[in-house]
Amino acid sequence: MDGKIFSAVEVDLRGIKLARFAPVLFVLLWSTGFIGAKYGLPYADPFMFLSVRVLIAALILFAVAAVMKSPIAIGASAITRSSVIGFFLHACYLGGVFYSISKGLPAGVAAVVTSLQPVLVSLLAVKVLGEQLKIKQVVGLVLGLIGVVLVLGPSFEQEIPASGVIGILVALMGSTAATLLQKKIGGDVPLISGTAYQYLASGVVLAIAAIATGGTRIQWSGEFIVAFIWLIAVLSVGAILLLLWLLNTGSAASVSSLLYLIPPVTAIEAFFLFGEKVNTQGFLGIGITALGVWLVIAN
Repeated sequence: MDGKIFSAVEVDLRGIKLARFAPVLFVLLWSTGFIGAKYGLPYADPFMFLSVRVLIAALILFAVAAVMKSPIAIGASAITRSSVIGFFLHACYLGGVFYSISKGLPAGVAAVVTSLQPVLVSLLAVKVLGEQLKIKQVVGLVLGLIGVVLVLGPSFEQEIPASGVIGILVALMGSTAATLLQKKIGGDVPLISGTAYQYLASGVVLAIAAIATGGTRIQWSGEFIVAFIWLIAVLSVGAILLLLWLLNTGSAASVSSLLYLIPPVTAIEAFFLFGEKVNTQGFLGIGITALGVWLVIAN
């Protein structure tokens, strides 16, 4: 990573005392991804939707890098590593989530399956990254998982299509691999231009997938445009940069544990936006999840 850019970002965060709120901001931003998908997917095929979204995000980030005088020619090694991370994080994770929802998998079920990622990352990080888990962190991971299941338990009563299950399992594996790879090989890649190359590579892969499956439809309705702009500006630029920053400054297990908060927060957002009910069991699950995440990330 470009030392000057990363240092400047870190200093700015500390200077305005934002660093301590970065995890909360990440959860709030990331949780809107499922909301944006629900708004946008009726108007577009999933892989084409994502391909256009991430390619535009790549152009935006290349422009930002140029304005900030961040190096765009970062070398073959950094570009290759960014492309591999991007493949797992954007093509596999986002592609899997959008594909599974488009095939009828309830968004709540998709959220709870991908929320198993902290468990996989924590277990693999011990071996792959040499990180050590404390007893309270193990307890926190278990509590987080229990909380998520309580929140979204009623969703499992619905019939789940096989294609949706395959898609969401690909998403789970993709997000797990991307998190570990970012910690292991992505830490010294310039944040902005490296993310742009992630998007560029994954956008090409998603475009090929869209053409191969015949899913190239986009209907540019007003609702789709609003969801599209939100997903690019807030998710593809803001939330992804924040996620990579968090991974570069914290442990993989601590950052991944934040994903436990995504389904409960998404459930609250869906209540206000779509009228989806959160029962007493759900509120209990939200509390247990919050406690579990605090145990994992607290010093």
